[in-house]
Amino acid sequence: MLFLFQLPEDILYLILSYLDCKALNSLSQVCKKIYYFTSRDAVWRRIAKECINTGINRQGTDLFSRIPLKDRVKVSQNWRRGKCRRDAVLKWKNNLLPWIQLDSGVLYLSQAADIRVYQLRADGGGLKRKPVAVFSGHQEDVCRFVLTDTHLVSAGGDGKIILHQRRSSFSVEFSAHNQEVNCIDSKGGIIVSGSRDRTARVWSLSSNRLGECLHTIPTLDRVWSVAISPSQSSFVTGTACCGHVAPLRIWDLESCQQLLCLGSDFRRGAGVLDMVFESPSTLLSCGYDTYIRYWDLRVSSGKCVMEWEEPHDSALYCVQSDGNHMIASGSSYYGVVRLWDKRQSHCLQTFSLSSPTSSPVYCLRFNTTHLFAALASALYALDFKAPELRGRK
Repeated sequence: MLFLFQLPEDILYLILSYLDCKALNSLSQVCKKIYYFTSRDAVWRRIAKECINTGINRQGTDLFSRIPLKDRVKVSQNWRRGKCRRDAVLKWKNNLLPWIQLDSGVLYLSQAADIRVYQLRADGGGLKRKPVAVFSGHQEDVCRFVLTDTHLVSAGGDGKIILHQRRSSFSVEFSAHNQEVNCIDSKGGIIVSGSRDRTARVWSLSSNRLGECLHTIPTLDRVWSVAISPSQSSFVTGTACCGHVAPLRIWDLESCQQLLCLGSDFRRGAGVLDMVFESPSTLLSCGYDTYIRYWDLRVSSGKCVMEWEEPHDSALYCVQSDGNHMIASGSSYYGVVRLWDKRQSHCLQTFSLSSPTSSPVYCLRFNTTHLFAALASALYALDFKAPELRGRK
């Protein structure tokens, strides 16, 4: 063992790269020196990249560098095995269509016309039940909202968009559509909104043109979802699929000219309810047709390269990805949340959160240790953090 540690560190890393998770854990128990060396992120990076939801994306970027990779690999095993504690961390009396966003240690939750801000507990045990802030202003329910570095941008059933300063009480509202604004996204000083009035609109978020409508696009169908590409050169609209056009279309963000129609085999009514870009060239979508579809946008016509079918033939209301191997989806009945591994065709784990009362999962978000799911009358938290990791600084 002394000879082993006389080797250069890069040679040691190479040797340890041949070990699996179980062998590394066994080796770490030999002595303190080996324990500290085998706890380094560099030792676990190769293993973490092959695990689900460790915060390593397809490009190899580490999204949660403050948490040791060794700990995240342990928690990843709980995700794969479905080992978690589930709790209804918030409940309310009237059925709503809530939406949520996670930002570091804070959770944003829309409840009717308000958006409440909840602090996550430092020990990883869910969230504090008393909101630390409330954003208001809509006359009807908030349909969707999105976070930027400086703003919270909300879309409402009253046809308005409201720009809230995240760190002050200042807000700006403007009438955006003739009917409810079903969806919204914002990146790089631009807002894209979609409405039941069969239009998508592009708005300026810059200080000198704040709230100015730059483009109006007739979509000929109700718009259920929008997403701006990470490259900020294009955006996608997901419509109800009740007309004679494909429900997924890509538009140039500057000229608003149509670039692509994705898919030609959507049946009538198979509207796209949610979508998320994993990279500028890859997109996940889901909706009424019960499929999660994975699109490769590098080919000229756009191609669905993989798809996963909801086993109980339920509509899929929301989808999220860890940017690498894991997908989480929310179904329209009994609060069903499913975890998927892209490398497999079948579902990895299933959690039913609202039995015997049925409710869709309207929105879900997750980090490396928790998944939060918003249902009609409750917010649920699934805690995958291993008991032995609790309380660690």
